[in-house]
Amino acid sequence: MESKAGTTKANGATPKRSPDTNGDQTPPTRSGPIAAAGVSTGEDFAALMSALMSDLIDGSVSPNIANATVNAGGKLLKVVEMQYRYGSPKEQKPLTLTLAPGR
Repeated sequence: MESKAGTTKANGATPKRSPDTNGDQTPPTRSGPIAAAGVSTGEDFAALMSALMSDLIDGSVSPNIANATVNAGGKLLKVVEMQYRYGSPKEQKPLTLTLAPGR
């Protein structure tokens, strides 16, 4: 019962896959390079979500991965909202959305 990757099905092992490689198992994604570069601005976030939607529609990203990414993005935006609302008054509020300060 050997699989193509040389692991047995009985032990439940699956080969490691990288979502951004153009190997036999996963197609290339639009969102992978954006995520790898880091999401630190509102523009980055919008680009990532747009690319993720395209990847989901064309089947290069599984619904589970897309769901996890969107949930993490929502939590990131919630943190930014809290910082914007409750940040110290001496801070001047930026005109651009900064998701990851210090980057």
